[in-house]
Amino acid sequence: QVQLVESGGGLVQPGESLRLSCRTSGFTLDYYVIGWFRQAPGKEREAVSATSSTTDRTYYADSLKGRFTISRDNAKNTVYLQMNSLKPEDPAVYYCTRGIEGTGHNWVPYEYDYWGQGTQVTVSS
Repeated sequence: QVQLVESGGGLVQPGESLRLSCRTSGFTLDYYVIGWFRQAPGKEREAVSATSSTTDRTYYADSLKGRFTISRDNAKNTVYLQMNSLKPEDPAVYYCTRGIEGTGHNWVPYEYDYWGQGTQVTVSS
C-alpha cells in the first residue's frame, strides 16, 4: 500500500524556519521523484520543489529559491523540505507526492499519482 505522510508543519513567526518531512512506504523511494506542493485557501495548488530519483537534481519554484531546500534520505524512505526565512505569504497546506521522472531537461514529472494528506504551515506574528 503506497503511502506518503507529511509532518513538521506548525505555527511560526516570520523569519523562522520549519523542516517538513515526507515519510514514504509501500514503494521503493529510489525509483520516484518526490515533489512538494502547497495550497493556500482560495488559491490554486502550486509546485514548490522536487527531487530527482536518479541524480542530485532539484527543482524549486522561482520565488522560493534560496529559502527552501529539498533533500532525500532513501535509506529512511523520507524526503525533507527545509524552509527558512518564512514569510507571511508562505502559509498553506503542504503536500508531498510521487511521480515518474522524465528525461533530460524535462525530468520533473507532469503528473503525480499518490499524495499525502498534507501538513499545515502557518506564519504569523
